[in-house]
Amino acid sequence: MGKYIVKRLLLCLLLLFFTSLIIYTIMRCLPSSYVENMARELATRPGAKSYSEWLAQLNAKYGLDVGILKGYLFWLKNAIRGDFGDSWQFTVPVTKKFSEVIWDSFALGSISFILEILIAIPLGILAARKQYSRIDYAVTVFALLGISLPTFFFATVLKLIFSVKLGWFDLYGKVGRYHEQLDAFGKFLDIASHYVLPVVTLTIVNIGSLMRYTRTNMLEVLNSDYIRTARAKGLPESKVINKHAFRNTLIPLVTILGGSLPGLFAGAMVTETLFQIPGIGYTSYLAIRSGDIPFTMFYMTFMALLTLLGALISDILYAVVDPRVRIS
Repeated sequence: MGKYIVKRLLLCLLLLFFTSLIIYTIMRCLPSSYVENMARELATRPGAKSYSEWLAQLNAKYGLDVGILKGYLFWLKNAIRGDFGDSWQFTVPVTKKFSEVIWDSFALGSISFILEILIAIPLGILAARKQYSRIDYAVTVFALLGISLPTFFFATVLKLIFSVKLGWFDLYGKVGRYHEQLDAFGKFLDIASHYVLPVVTLTIVNIGSLMRYTRTNMLEVLNSDYIRTARAKGLPESKVINKHAFRNTLIPLVTILGGSLPGLFAGAMVTETLFQIPGIGYTSYLAIRSGDIPFTMFYMTFMALLTLLGALISDILYAVVDPRVRIS
């Protein structure tokens, strides 16, 4: 196991290098950038230098006057030392801005991830136990709706019903207008009420695939010979399901759940943007839109790192759940 983890970590570093290089190349090749927009704005001021002069000066200031490979190696050298530069859009160090917004995304991701597990797995198991019943069909329809609904459409429908029509929740934002006038518990309830619709959106649009996957694997396990043997021995159905079938159903589910863990920190860009929750997803959207290379590089590299670690965690958990698996 130790040798396997070391080899996978080395492979992750190699993949991370090429991934960050590709991201940097794409950011440098965007048709419009923060530097160009800034040069255009400065050139319109009275008595200012021309656009081309401002552009050359800003490119030299931000290290964009060199080739892509040389610029990337310069960024990589600083990144290895933990220096990711200052955000052009937010005019603060990238790591400082990241630490300010990551916890909102973590809260949204954690709550929706827990709800997804608590709802999808039991319903998937129930649908498998009552195959071709009304419950099975209802769960299947619910799962397909979750899979098919686009995030932006479902979030808009929720806002229309619960914010515009019923007025139960605010349309957007993390806090209400009178947040500062509330006591500590009131502030908590205010933030919690603003999280309801984003959490519901994230949970519903992500729940369908896990529910279907659980049902499919549970059906496969329930039709196995050892399950029929356990029932033939007279074991209670609850013991057959909970002790024998569920443990083996967990084996393929671990891969999906392990891959979902990076989402706790990566943020949900579409959902956060629609509800204007100041998490890492919404912040990165603003940074990418403005061509903020330092923040975008940090965010995208961070997401790539989480994805690689999630795959590694899935493999390790797979070996833990299934004792037949041996990693060398």
